[in-house]
Amino acid sequence: MTTERNAEPVYSDRILTVPNVLSVIRLIGVPVLLWLLLAEKADGWAFALLILSGVTDWADGKLARLLDQSSKLGALLDPLVDRLYLVATLGGFLIRGILPWWLVAILVGRELILFLALGVYRRRGLPPPEVIYLGKAATFALMSALPWILAGQMDWAAAGFSRAFGWAFMIWGTAAYIWTGILYLGKAIAVARAIPAASHQDR
Repeated sequence: MTTERNAEPVYSDRILTVPNVLSVIRLIGVPVLLWLLLAEKADGWAFALLILSGVTDWADGKLARLLDQSSKLGALLDPLVDRLYLVATLGGFLIRGILPWWLVAILVGRELILFLALGVYRRRGLPPPEVIYLGKAATFALMSALPWILAGQMDWAAAGFSRAFGWAFMIWGTAAYIWTGILYLGKAIAVARAIPAASHQDR
């Protein structure tokens, strides 16, 4: 039982799968979201797009398991699209004045630091570190917070509730995001100290 639970998932080389199609659709939605937020200031449509992105993000992972369509492309594409949505939404909110600059700097800075830390693994011919479950929960919390914070900017009866609900998720998600960032960075430092970088001949 333990062996099955700890076994690494098997990823195929397939490209045209239902989860990958959903990820590509979500990817196309990133510039659309920025256009809605910054050019049109159509907050209602931007809110709907963020909710739809969250639903399809959940659906593509679920379908990958149900249809046995986990793929190498999907393993790369899905988290990439998540990060693009997060950074694009944070940037749009910053420009609109919805979020303070220091909060955006913390969240985007965390992503940049961990992106650079991946170089430690690449130089040693190692795969990226295993995803920390709390990190997934933190990303979910942040992506849940953003549409509700946006809804709190709109003129409707539940604006106050939406704002409070969104900021509650934002505070929790940010704290967990920072903590998991520290954990990932600690892993990279441990790898750098324990394993020498591969030479060009070794690669």
